[in-house]
Amino acid sequence: MKGCERGMTTKIVLDAMRFHAFHGVMPHEKQVGNEFEVSLTLEVDVTAAVESDRIVDTVNYADLYALVKAEMAIPSELIEHVGGRILKRVKAEYPNVSRLEVRVAKLQPPVGGVMKSAEVVLTL
Repeated sequence: MKGCERGMTTKIVLDAMRFHAFHGVMPHEKQVGNEFEVSLTLEVDVTAAVESDRIVDTVNYADLYALVKAEMAIPSELIEHVGGRILKRVKAEYPNVSRLEVRVAKLQPPVGGVMKSAEVVLTL
């Protein structure tokens, strides 16, 4: 791709990563846990990776997954808190990310009715 003088911005998306975790306000959520989905969308200049074909020139999505998995293993009462921790860690470890969206969804939350999920979306 010769001739790409300006930086190329692209989106890297990790969609619907699934975790069993212990986030929630209710006592039973802290004991038995629940299922969660986390999605990340990162905007980052990948011009170097396009040219080099080297993982060190992009954001390694296996490393991103490990980062999210580690944060999901730390219990929180609020999914807003979990999402905020994930957002801060991604930005700290990948400062070249120009835009970041973190989505954390609690599947079948205990609301006294049928609901697919409750989700928070944080954008930086």
